[in-house]
Amino acid sequence: MDLGLKGKSVLVMAASKGLGKATALQFAKEGAHVVISSRTEENLHKAVQEITEITSNNNVTFKTCDITNPVEIRELVQFAEEKNGTIDVLVNNAGGPPAGKFTDFNDEAWQQAFELNLLSFIRTIREVLPSMQKQKRGHIVNFTSSSMKQTIDNLILSNTFRAGVVGLAKSLSQELAKDNILINTIGPGRIATDRVAHLDQVRADSLGISYEEVKSSTEKTIPLGRYGEPEEFAKQAVFLCSAANTYITGQTLLIDGGLVKAL
Repeated sequence: MDLGLKGKSVLVMAASKGLGKATALQFAKEGAHVVISSRTEENLHKAVQEITEITSNNNVTFKTCDITNPVEIRELVQFAEEKNGTIDVLVNNAGGPPAGKFTDFNDEAWQQAFELNLLSFIRTIREVLPSMQKQKRGHIVNFTSSSMKQTIDNLILSNTFRAGVVGLAKSLSQELAKDNILINTIGPGRIATDRVAHLDQVRADSLGISYEEVKSSTEKTIPLGRYGEPEEFAKQAVFLCSAANTYITGQTLLIDGGLVKAL
C-alpha cells in the first residue's frame, strides 16, 4: 500500500532513540522529509546517520531541542518549515517522568512532569498549527503510555499527565476538524526500549530480584507472550499520519499485545 508520504514534511520530537527514532525511521522508509529532535546533538547525529544508511533517504535532518523550553520549540518548528516548506505531520513524543508514588514527589517534580509530558505537547501543537491550517490539512499523533487506559503502579506522574494528553487530543479533534487536521493518541505497552528496561530494573531493585525475573514475569501477563518491538509500534504511528487515514481522529490506540484489559 502506498501511504502517500513521499515528500511529506514530518517533525518527530524526542527521536534520537527509542520509539521516536523507530518512528522517524519508518517515515524515512516511506520517502518523507523528516526532521528529528532531542536534547543531545551527538545522539541525533548518530540517529540521522543510521536512518539514512538504512533507508537511503537523504532528506533526514535534525535540530536539538529541549521540549520544556518554548523558545527552542518555536525555533525547531521554524527550522523544519524553512527546511521542508511546511509541516504535514507532527509526532509528539517525550521521555517518561520518574517512577514513584504520590508521597515521593514535591511541587517541583510535579511541575517538571507537567512541562515535559503535557505542556510540551501543547506548545508544539500551537507552533505547527498555522502551517497546517494554511494548507487545510495535517496529521498529529501523540505518544503517551498504556497508562492512558489503565493506571500503572508506581507511575503516578505518568498516570496523571498521559490522561491529560488524551483529553487535549479529544478536544482538539473537535476544534481542528474544520481544517482537516486529524489528531490521535497512541500508547505503548511493554515495548523493548531503554525506558521500559529502566522501569523493569527499578522494579527489580525494589523487589530484590533480578531484571530477568521481572521481564519474564511481565511477559506472562501479555497475551502475545512477549515485549513488542519499536518497529511494531512505529508502523501504527505512520499509518495514522498517512494518506491511508482520512477519517480517524480523536481516538486512542494501544499497541500492547493485549496487555491492558480495560475497555
